[in-house]
Amino acid sequence: MDTSFLPSVLQNDIAQAAQLIQQAYDPQSRLSSQDQRRLQQELFDIQKRPEAWGLVLPFLDHPDPNVQFFGAHTAQVKIARDWPTFPPENAQRLRDMLLELTGRLMASGRNKVILRKLFVAITSLALKLGTQTPSQWPDWLQSSVQTMSAFGASAESLLDYLAIVAEEIEGADLVGSHKAGMRRTLLDAVPMVTQAITTCTSRPRPHPSPQELRSALKCFGAWLPHLPANDITPFIPLLITLITPLQPPPHVEFEEDEFVLASDALQEILSRSALSDGAGTKTLTEPLLVWCERYGGAIVEQTISSGCADALSHSFCKLLTAIGDHSTQYLATNLASNVVPHLFHDRRGFPTPSKSQLVESFLKLLLAYTSLPGFYGVDEEESEMTLGFWYLFQEALWASSDHESEQENNNDVLEKREKEQWTVAKAVYTELVKVLGRKVVWPSTAVQQSWPKDQVDKFQAYRRDVGDTLINAYYVLRDDMLAFYVNDIVEKLAVKRDADGWEEIEGTFHCLMAVQEAVPVEDNVHLRRLFSPDVLNQLPSNGNDRIRRTVVILIGSYSSWFTTQPTYSPENAHHSLLMNAITYVVSALPDQSLCLHAANALRDLCDHNRVALAPHISAFGQLHANIANIPDTEKSKVLQSISSVIEALPPAEQIPPIEAILSPVVAKLFEALQSSNELPDEARSMAIEQLFIISGVAKGLTRTADSLLISDDSPDVKAQMEKMRLAREDPKTVRLREVILDALRRTADLWSTDASVCDALSDLFKAITALPSDLTLLSLSAEPLLEIICVASQRQLTAVWLSLATMLTIQLDPPTLLPPLFKTPPNTAAHGVVLNVLAVLLQAAMQLFSQPGAMQDNPDIVQAFFTCLDSIAQRFVPVFYQLPPDLFDALLQCAVGALSLQERYSLVSTCNFLATLINRTASNETLSDSKNLLIQAHGRSILRAVLSGFAGVAPRSATPNLIELLSTMVTKFPAESKTWMAEILYSPDFTPSQATPEAKDKFVKTMFSSKSLRRTRDAAQQFTLVARGLEGSSFGYATVSM
Repeated sequence: MDTSFLPSVLQNDIAQAAQLIQQAYDPQSRLSSQDQRRLQQELFDIQKRPEAWGLVLPFLDHPDPNVQFFGAHTAQVKIARDWPTFPPENAQRLRDMLLELTGRLMASGRNKVILRKLFVAITSLALKLGTQTPSQWPDWLQSSVQTMSAFGASAESLLDYLAIVAEEIEGADLVGSHKAGMRRTLLDAVPMVTQAITTCTSRPRPHPSPQELRSALKCFGAWLPHLPANDITPFIPLLITLITPLQPPPHVEFEEDEFVLASDALQEILSRSALSDGAGTKTLTEPLLVWCERYGGAIVEQTISSGCADALSHSFCKLLTAIGDHSTQYLATNLASNVVPHLFHDRRGFPTPSKSQLVESFLKLLLAYTSLPGFYGVDEEESEMTLGFWYLFQEALWASSDHESEQENNNDVLEKREKEQWTVAKAVYTELVKVLGRKVVWPSTAVQQSWPKDQVDKFQAYRRDVGDTLINAYYVLRDDMLAFYVNDIVEKLAVKRDADGWEEIEGTFHCLMAVQEAVPVEDNVHLRRLFSPDVLNQLPSNGNDRIRRTVVILIGSYSSWFTTQPTYSPENAHHSLLMNAITYVVSALPDQSLCLHAANALRDLCDHNRVALAPHISAFGQLHANIANIPDTEKSKVLQSISSVIEALPPAEQIPPIEAILSPVVAKLFEALQSSNELPDEARSMAIEQLFIISGVAKGLTRTADSLLISDDSPDVKAQMEKMRLAREDPKTVRLREVILDALRRTADLWSTDASVCDALSDLFKAITALPSDLTLLSLSAEPLLEIICVASQRQLTAVWLSLATMLTIQLDPPTLLPPLFKTPPNTAAHGVVLNVLAVLLQAAMQLFSQPGAMQDNPDIVQAFFTCLDSIAQRFVPVFYQLPPDLFDALLQCAVGALSLQERYSLVSTCNFLATLINRTASNETLSDSKNLLIQAHGRSILRAVLSGFAGVAPRSATPNLIELLSTMVTKFPAESKTWMAEILYSPDFTPSQATPEAKDKFVKTMFSSKSLRRTRDAAQQFTLVARGLEGSSFGYATVSM
């Protein structure tokens, strides 16, 4: 072995380096984290030196496996990281040395972890030499195998090497001709690889060398993405043979290791090969279905009898799900087919069933795993693996019906076939529904208390996944599914004894809750029965938290369904399913563990059924009278529910109840404000609670219909708006709004820097403001609230205040469905308000951002700030040019500086603002002088910041936004932009980059010669890749975002 080209290292240095490795990796050394980091850094520094090449051989000859591993790792690292410093004239000698060294180590049976490192090193070297022009190692794969084989490498080691080669080439950073060349190398080696794998897998059973079989099938899996379908097909009979029992029925005996390995390989074929996505029905799907029909039942029987799934059974379940994912369409299409498949390999003389029998056998096996006895996560882990299939199968059933409708001309034949198919499908999903209803049942309280928290969480997640599967079952069964579950509840309630638990009934309620989103909002006899007193009145009204919580959530989820039911007068309330449901929900409100869900359910019921509940307003008065019994955390939702019902009353009739609800709340808020000095924490908590209550009432009074979809010119709308106007002018409501506004001012004055109070005020501001057509008794105008925001921002600028300012300035120029040309522009008063707000916010922001590092440390404020300015620029662009010139210049300089921020969302909002400002200014005829002033004073600096962003200053994720800003500049100011771009790109102080003068010339030329926006974007993207040194890399092209 020629090693003369390697640097020579003194024996003493080798020993010291080996000692460092032993110290770092010895589990008995018990080093501190600081010492561990120091040793790792020293080893890293050793590897960086040119002399480290000379450590590879001595380390590999060392008796300590840790030192050997570091020697192999050094070879890999030096080739991958330090190859440019290696003398090119020694590359061939290094290749020969590595191949001989690795071949000898393979022959000696060296540790596989060390050999893996050497395999990676050889592959990395092949990528370096093979991608040169001309190639310095054109036949590297076959020659490397031949060389290592000549030095005694075993078949098992060569298969491991071939597996590493496929994995490394797959993940290599190659593009263009280099990638194509490596693919050709792999394709040329396919016959050699398949021959090696076939030789190993076709040996007599049981296999004489399990490790060799493992290596062969791992190699097969690694090469699968590179194998054509014709080269995969011959392996299928071999793999099926490996999973076939050594003894035929009835004395079935499987070889577990062979089964698991071959099953994994078959799963790989089904999921990520040229035969994936349903291909190969004759050569893959049908042979596997026949095998499952013949031998699968024995595995399932053994699993059930033993009470758990061993490794073989677990692997079989994975194989079943892989077949299901691959062949879903085949299974759906042949659910009722009497055709007998023609098989291409021997079945030991067994008769072949029809396709429908094969499909039914497969579905029974899958159902058997779905219904494994016991609780998921405790007794079994397999049932969850099967759930995804039932979604795919339901989709495939629909698709197969549509496909057959297109292919079949005979309507009678088609109708008969579809009827047979759906009869079987419904039978399958009926069984699935029964099974899943049992699987979601919680254990008894005593058993559950023994579960650790992570198991409880795991089972809850499983129940949610089952719920998703039940939705697909509903799409097949429809009302039959509702009937089954409702009947199940009724039957269990009829025979339930006091000593019995509620777990099974709760499980059925959970199933009904899970399918709610799929159930149409229309009258349904089964739901009427479910929400009738015959069911709800038999459920517990205290204790038994789980079933009560499930039923309360169920009622809330079906809140919109109650709109399909008739409205009853208060005298006949006992006939109302809605009132029956509300009564059950309200009974849970005082319970601390249920009040959250009960309040949410009540809110949804009242929100969806306002008109139907309006006649029962007195009942809600009683609820309000008992509000003290409800936990403070949920009072706002309860009062929101009551307000939702009040909203359905005529506006004039809303005044007394709203005043009755809010007067004590506002009084309590003022009480908190007055006691803030004596009891600051208690006062603040009380104030926050009252703010959320007022917010909840305001939300309840807001109608649910989208005002943008309702014409203000409608006579009914005009009449309603007039009634609301008169009600709003009532002295009582005027006084109520004034008191609320005064309370908001005082609260902001006192606690504007407190995050919790700011969140409560934000929620209230959003709830209590509205567009003109959405006004309620409590709606406040934007102007006084903006005043509060400005005062608070001067104390401490936050993203909350800026977001609220954005919302309220939009209300000064409310959106409509009219085209912009016909939209009435904002009035002068609105412009004046926005100008004042803008000036205050700018001064506060400039004061904050002028501090070193403030923009980097407060990305949320930066994003909210420029988002607010973007919104103002879209609606009130002239106000920017009415600002003091120094303030406007400071804003633009701040925006230019923000284009270099590394936080993406801050940069994106800045780009959007600048693009909007330029576009709106250029398109506004009254701002021609301002346009010239803007571009002459700030255009060059904006353009420089954008180009610097392309060159590497800005994160690559923001490149599309920088491109949009550049396109805006080039479109609106082409002459100036062309001149400035050339000056900036060739300026000595421009951001250092990898872009050559030719690349810069091409960029500028393309930008100003193309009329296509797409070509402009492509040119900017290409310049970004070149400037950052990413041209020609798969990473660069893979991360291009348009």
